[in-house]
Amino acid sequence: MPIYKTKKIKDGKTQYRVIVSFTDIHGNYKQVSKVCYGLTEAKALERQLQIETTNYLPEENMTVYDLYIDYCQSKKYEVRETTLEKSQSIIENHILPYFKDKKISKITMQEIQKWKNALSEKKYKVTTKNNILKSFKAMLNYAVKMEYIQKSPLDKVDTFREAYFTSTQKNINYYTPEEFKKYIAVAKESIKTQRDYGYYVFFNIAFFTGMRKGEINALKWSDIDGDIIHITKSITQKTKGGYSETPPKNKSSVRDLQMPLNLVKILKEYNSIQRQNKAYTDDFRVCGGDTILPDTTIEKRNANFSKKAGLKHIRIHDFRHSHASVLCNEGINIQEVARRLGHADISMTLNTYSHLYPREEERAVKILEKIS
Repeated sequence: MPIYKTKKIKDGKTQYRVIVSFTDIHGNYKQVSKVCYGLTEAKALERQLQIETTNYLPEENMTVYDLYIDYCQSKKYEVRETTLEKSQSIIENHILPYFKDKKISKITMQEIQKWKNALSEKKYKVTTKNNILKSFKAMLNYAVKMEYIQKSPLDKVDTFREAYFTSTQKNINYYTPEEFKKYIAVAKESIKTQRDYGYYVFFNIAFFTGMRKGEINALKWSDIDGDIIHITKSITQKTKGGYSETPPKNKSSVRDLQMPLNLVKILKEYNSIQRQNKAYTDDFRVCGGDTILPDTTIEKRNANFSKKAGLKHIRIHDFRHSHASVLCNEGINIQEVARRLGHADISMTLNTYSHLYPREEERAVKILEKIS
């Protein structure tokens, strides 16, 4: 199955012509020819064409790697770029090393169990192991859908579970209101430029709204209406530079949040500063102005602020936990907490934050104590 290099170059990549010869179901000899840019892409294209033009039943010769290429191609326009990249990473690191050249129709339960046992020995969280299993199941379910195989060998495989003696309560890091006051005071003291002010605003939004990092970075002044923030998009930054604007994580993530007055005041003051820029429009990013705040710099500022404030270091995502912990400790309905965080399933909120309702527990005991 030849791959020919041409003389054309596009975006720094060489053009390749991939030619696959085959015999159709009527016994006629045929060829299909396509071009692409980059050797890696050419090899993937060759494999895809082999799958599409093979004269044998797919389930008789398709390997797990063949299925992987086909599966990724089908999902390319169905899911977010970051979702696909995460799925590809999981499959390439945890599934292909075991099953790459294995024919999908020949995968046995014994092989699956051996793979699962090996994964069990890894020092991963149970949720991580189940995400790996979920990715494998999704790919094999796609094979069933496409009629490459009649049924998935993972249908009867159970999910990973915590050992019976292991606590299932999630350990989460967060700042209390008192700790956040110390943290944000340091952030405010560090302001020397308009850019510095943007980071100060970023962490205020994170704590007082529980928004995700990508949602905050995507926020424009046109998304703010008085004390209401309209969350309709997210920013995904790429490791090799650049970023893409996409819809939020799920349907529940498209939401309106009412802000407390202290945050409204901070945003008004910062907006008046941004308006001094002659190029200002309502399409300016709230925190970054005419650009966005880099993820790496956000984390550096975060580490620096916590160190100067004498506080433990928490992740950017833990500011969501901080927001939720404040609401939970004040007895705010768990459904409202889930809505503000943009969770698709309230069970996720319950599993993560139910233990942060100590006052409700005390109130329940007092009610029971009145019975005599």
